[in-house]
Amino acid sequence: MAALLAHAGDWPQWRGPNRDGISTDTGLLKEWPADGPPLAWKATGIGAGYGTVAIVGNRIYVQGDKEDKTYLHALNRADGKLLWSTAFGKSGAPGWGGFAGPRCTPTVDGNLVFVVAQFGEIACMDATSGKILWQKDYEKDFQGVRPEWGFAASPLVDGDRVVLAPGGNMGNIVALNKKTGELVWRSKDFNDEHHYASLIPVEIGGVRQYLQLTARSVAGLAAADGALLWRVDRRGATAVIPDPVYNDGYVYVTSGYGIGCNLFKVTAQGGKFSAEQVWANKVMVNHHGGVVRLGEYIYGFSDGKGWTCQNFMTGEAVWQDKELGKGCLVYADGHLIVREERKSKGVVALLEASPQAYKVKGKFTPPDQSGKENWPHPVVLEGKLYLRDQDVLLCYDIKAK
Repeated sequence: MAALLAHAGDWPQWRGPNRDGISTDTGLLKEWPADGPPLAWKATGIGAGYGTVAIVGNRIYVQGDKEDKTYLHALNRADGKLLWSTAFGKSGAPGWGGFAGPRCTPTVDGNLVFVVAQFGEIACMDATSGKILWQKDYEKDFQGVRPEWGFAASPLVDGDRVVLAPGGNMGNIVALNKKTGELVWRSKDFNDEHHYASLIPVEIGGVRQYLQLTARSVAGLAAADGALLWRVDRRGATAVIPDPVYNDGYVYVTSGYGIGCNLFKVTAQGGKFSAEQVWANKVMVNHHGGVVRLGEYIYGFSDGKGWTCQNFMTGEAVWQDKELGKGCLVYADGHLIVREERKSKGVVALLEASPQAYKVKGKFTPPDQSGKENWPHPVVLEGKLYLRDQDVLLCYDIKAK
């Protein structure tokens, strides 16, 4: 089996290198043709699922259900050809609604790939061959409690550990030795019921910690030992999904079902942490498409209000527009690429990432859509745009010529 080849840039995990939905690509198209950018290749056979892709070296990694198993697939980055598939969990649709398939994005670290299935099976695999190196189960090994619609938080690798969120009364978060799967610590003093947001690593007051958002609170857990550093009550409803956003001592959160958004200031003094609310409103009621922070502004879709630019520090709406429907987004080279969730007719659009005005620079409708919701987030890496739609992965060339 050929070794992984290094590329100038990688997209090794959920929402990119920094888990923030920001691509460092430059030299991209500033406007799209009327029928969209050219399709470089189309891959099929990856199975049902709502997670997006991780890309490292010459490989693409994506999870999907096929028959009675859920798999991790490795594809050739150049043409999307399947290299190997490894089964590691059962297939199906947890919760009501029939949303079958894994929700998580693989996390790649060196020659290791970490995956979580919708029913809580965990695996660490060799990135070159797909060989399973170790396995765990959220419910069996950690007494985890599955959320209504399954486990959806993508694995976080931090140093020599992989950090996961099984939930449950024994502690919301666990850190495992990434090479062996052995338990390093568990957050015994933080046992909120787990929802769907992924962990975000930050440093506040010189202390590395993980931000966690649940339906009960926002919290910071010490990376060293899982100790609860700070926690502030913040009630969510039904399904709390978007990840927290951090900048310079401030933590921003948003969720759907009429809840809205909040900004908290976290202060460190004498080794102790505290958090207080700066503001709360309903300018950004983001269900599950996520938001992106660019400088002083937050961008995302707000239920009932449309695509939104919001001032990070004040919470005020800068602009809002309903032309495009609800969806997810990624930032690259001065633009937002947004993807409508609409079944069978979800538009993908290029928006200027500017607080000055809402401005569309091109849009198209990908062909032969599955009829399922277009929930997988777009990925932009080295001039290519990747769009997963259930069993299909499309790769578009968005490099300026």
